[in-house]
Formats: sequence, C-alpha cells, structure tokens
Amino acid sequence: MSDKHTSVLRPHTQVMTRGFDPSLSVGSARPAVFRSSTYVFSSPEAAERAFDLMAGRAQPEPDEQVDLVYSRFNHPNAEILEDQMVPLETGAHAALVFNSGMAAIMTALLTFVLPGESIVYTVPIYGGTQHLIQDFLSTLGTIGIPVPAGATQEIDDAIRSAKNLAVVLIETPANPTIIMTGIKQAADTAAGLLRKPLVMVDNTLMGPAFQHPLMLGADICLYSATKYLSGFSDMIGGAAIAVDPDLIRQMRSKRSLFGNILQPDECWMLDGRLPTVALRMNRSSKNAERIAERLARNPKVARVLYPTLFTDTEQIRIVNEQCDFPGGMLSLDLRGGKKAAFEFLRNLRIARNAVSLGSVETLVCHPKTTTHSGFTDAEFAQAGVTDGLVRISIGIEDWRDLLADFEQALDLV
Repeated sequence: MSDKHTSVLRPHTQVMTRGFDPSLSVGSARPAVFRSSTYVFSSPEAAERAFDLMAGRAQPEPDEQVDLVYSRFNHPNAEILEDQMVPLETGAHAALVFNSGMAAIMTALLTFVLPGESIVYTVPIYGGTQHLIQDFLSTLGTIGIPVPAGATQEIDDAIRSAKNLAVVLIETPANPTIIMTGIKQAADTAAGLLRKPLVMVDNTLMGPAFQHPLMLGADICLYSATKYLSGFSDMIGGAAIAVDPDLIRQMRSKRSLFGNILQPDECWMLDGRLPTVALRMNRSSKNAERIAERLARNPKVARVLYPTLFTDTEQIRIVNEQCDFPGGMLSLDLRGGKKAAFEFLRNLRIARNAVSLGSVETLVCHPKTTTHSGFTDAEFAQAGVTDGLVRISIGIEDWRDLLADFEQALDLV
C-alpha cells in the first residue's frame, strides 16, 4: 500500500495495513517468520549501498528499497513490526525494536549521552533504569541527576541548572507510586535552553493508548514491549519511537553494534498483537478504575494510588492535560507494613504474585522487596516506596471477581 494512501488512514487501520506486502510472502494474509541469519544481495552495488547506509556513511533516498544484510542489523520481521508500530504513537515517524525494554533504554542513553554530560531523570523510576544511570553510566563519566516525579518546579530548576545536559528522562506514571510528571512543562523548559537536550519518556505504563508524549514535546518514547504492547507475559521486547527519523537512524547504528535487535519470532508475535493493544488497555483501565474506587474505602488500606483518586491539584492538572484515561496500574499502601503486604499477597486466589505488568492477567508484587529492592533507605524514602506498598497491574478478567479476590485477601490481613 502506498504511503500516500496510508497517510489518510486512521492509526488503528494503519497498524493492520502498512509495512507488509502479501505479494512478498507468497500471498500470505499475515507476515511469515523469516529466520534467515544472512541475505543474498541483488548485486554488488546493492551490497555496497546497504553497508554504506547501515554504517551511516550515506542517507537513504525517499522510498528507497535497500537490500537486507544480516539479522543482527535488520531483518524483514523487524522492519514490518517497526513500520506498523509507528501509527500507535501519535506524532511518531519512525520506530526501532529491541530484545528488551532495558535494551531500548540503554541504547538510547548510550547513543545520545557522552562522558561528562548529564541526565536529569525522575524518581521513582524502574529500578533497572536507575541502576543503569547510577551504577554503570556514572563509571563512564555520565552524571545522573534524580528529581522527584511530579515536582514540576524542581524538575524545571534541575533542567536549567544541569551542566552539559544531554537528556531529560521521564517515567510517567512513576513506577510504582503512579505519580504523574508533566511532560509538556519539562519539554518546554528543555526547549528554552541554548543547547536543547533530548526529552525521553518511558511510556510503558500509560502508552500508547492513553498518553501521547510526542504530541507534548517529547523527542523519544521508550517502551518495555513486554508489557501492554505484547500483553501475554510470554515474551520480552523493547521499542523506541520518535518524531525525528534521524534520531532512530542514530540509534539503529548503535543497535547494530550492540546486537540487541528483537529476534524474528518475537517480532512476528508482537506484530500480531499490536491491533489489540487499545482493546486490552481499555478493558484494563475500566477494571482498574472501578476496583481502585472501591478499595479506597477498605479500612485495611491506608491509601490507593490511582489517577482518579488524586487530591493534589498539580497531579490532577497533569492527568487532565496529558492522559486520555487513568490506565490499568494502581498501588495500595496497606496498614501494617510489610507483614500486611505479604499476607495480602499470600492469600490472593485469582491475581498472581509476580513482577511485570500490562498483561491480560492481573499481576501483583511488593516493590520494596522485588522490583526496587536494590534501593538504599534514602532512595526508598525519596521514591515513596514504603513497606506496605503493593503494586497491582489489573488485567482483563471480570472486575467483580478481581475485587472479591482483593477483598477476601484483605480480610485475612
């Protein structure tokens, strides 16, 4: 299908129609799996051109069809998936897929941050991301500057005062406290600097259905595709999606070097699930909103962290400005601390005590002893991760069954 035709289609239609030509797969209605490690060139000149483009020594012409080289660099299933992923993220023009969400984050930071430069990032943030910045990139001379999620003025001040600022990295909602950070405000502040840093948003918890960072001024959206994009707890993947294709081109060069491209089978699996992302996320969000509002009245629960229950005026403003729906993630702060949290987890019957999120089944974990267990006491305090905090990723089960499960588990605390 021509680019001219696909450009007038709505995103949910484009996801199912662009990037794939059945005539190239013996007429198959859906893409086949291409497990080849290497590809035959159409001519020596085509081989030379492919390597020049891959190495960044040349730029592709509009609509140029470039020969494939080697599956560490590119392969048909990755190219199809990346093309079909673009319309999911409003405002995007290019995408790149990786073999994990951490691979996407690592490649993005190593592409655009040099030794001596700094990263302003919100906390709490996924524990692996924080360790990457503090424990690894710091050894290469990169300076990480943590700022509290949702603290608009502190984030602005950090962006303006940071020396050699290369990247502003925002995770919103914050994992696991569901605190929202204003993307537009941070992007506007970054754009006002003499040397504009890139604004990256980890959009895993709310995107691509309910939050659109690229439309708010962000440069790159980062995803653990393991979560909502895939949605079945059976594969690992990551993605970077950007407004400017040149940013993706630069990251592709590093991905070729690191060898962290998503493999053909996983690309094929993920591609088949993209059309159902919005359907699954909508069901999850409706379930979560109903459950959160009822659990907020339970005497065993000190507080429920969920966007529709925010009382802080700044948090309410941010949600109204940048989120279409409240999403499927919530956290409970239980009275009784760690003992209460463990008893709650122990007595669940439908929801499953497991890390990860964004799947069709409901997953519950205790962040302080699992996903964020490497934090220091000071980092726990700064992040707001308490002994009694339990993170819940609501699935697509009947919400009434889930609510009954949570209530019976709370009764036993």
